[in-house]
Amino acid sequence: MFYTLTCPYCKAMEPYFQEYAREYGASAVFARMNIELNPWTTERYGIQGTPTFKFFCHGRPVWEQVGQIYPSILKNAVRDMVQYGEECIRKSTPIGQDITGYV
Repeated sequence: MFYTLTCPYCKAMEPYFQEYAREYGASAVFARMNIELNPWTTERYGIQGTPTFKFFCHGRPVWEQVGQIYPSILKNAVRDMVQYGEECIRKSTPIGQDITGYV
């Protein structure tokens, strides 16, 4: 979950994010990143709004949802990624994430 401290939508989604992290924590890694403290990573993954929920499989981004969403949508996405994530990564095309404006 990419967030900012001042984002009201991030604060609204936080309890659900934590709940799903507890529920699915044995099968997936959950992380939060403050985009204001991590500008390089924010740029690297094209984060343009908060909250952004980005799913990765073997380090490759495979799904993203931006903004406050129904908690059930987020939960279903987590469940589906845990269940079908390996299949998804086999059928996807890698995209270079090494592009940056920093020298």
